[in-house]
Amino acid sequence: MKIAVIGSGTMGNGIAHTFAQFGFPVNLIDINEQALNNALNTISKNLDRQVAKGSLSEAEKSTTLSNITSFTDLKTGVENVDLIVEAATENLELKLKIFKDLDQFAKPEAILASNTSSISITQIASVTQRGAQVIGMHFMNPVPVMKLVEVIRGYATSDETTSLVMDLSKKLNKIPVEVNDYPGFVANRILMPMINEAIYTLYEGVAGVHEIDQVMKLGMAHPMGPLQLADFIGLDVCLAILKVLHEGFGNPKYAPCPLLVNMVMSGNKGVKSGEGFYNYSNGIKEATVSPKFKKPSN
Repeated sequence: MKIAVIGSGTMGNGIAHTFAQFGFPVNLIDINEQALNNALNTISKNLDRQVAKGSLSEAEKSTTLSNITSFTDLKTGVENVDLIVEAATENLELKLKIFKDLDQFAKPEAILASNTSSISITQIASVTQRGAQVIGMHFMNPVPVMKLVEVIRGYATSDETTSLVMDLSKKLNKIPVEVNDYPGFVANRILMPMINEAIYTLYEGVAGVHEIDQVMKLGMAHPMGPLQLADFIGLDVCLAILKVLHEGFGNPKYAPCPLLVNMVMSGNKGVKSGEGFYNYSNGIKEATVSPKFKKPSN
């Protein structure tokens, strides 16, 4: 089976890395050639870490890298593959455009999967003529390490497509979990309200960043506190997912905290921008959230 991965960012290069490591030929596609070069360098560095830990040999590293071919042209990259995993930015209009193109360029029997963390698979499938072959394949970050793959069935997704993707996930040494297509699916429907509530707790002055994360790490055995986790996910991504939940369910409990909105608008997006709830410019340390972004006092 030949794979194509669209998008060479954090998730895309991790997905390509994982498929290639397990022997699948992978076409990694991005419109930006420099982004592709950066992705291949990232994959090589991550493979070096595996070699250093003894979980991978130098020969296996070389084979993994040789399994990946980069493309800047979508049509050329997908025309002869069996499964396409879209891992582009979490933007509905962009994903709909990509899937319209994929439906035209990919061979009729190809399966079209999205790594979306919240956008409706049913809506994505609606712009294609192959709804039975459209499915969600939501990997967790970092992809080579995390075991879960959330497999999302759209309204029209066939049993055959679901079974194939579940089996394929197991071949990647992952644990697939089948869920149905509702806003946020399972992972983010539960995770994002928790993160949002942690941000509200900071916004309302109940406790500081460090204290909130310590409570969840020490009291709930979370490996990472919710505010630090939000930084690693990307505060802009958290905001986008919360908007999907809020609009999808029409329930005010999913409304993004005003502090999150302000931080994203100010460019403080977490690790990717160098600062979110923590500052990453010189190691990880708690960032100072400007008082003007906190809840106004009465």
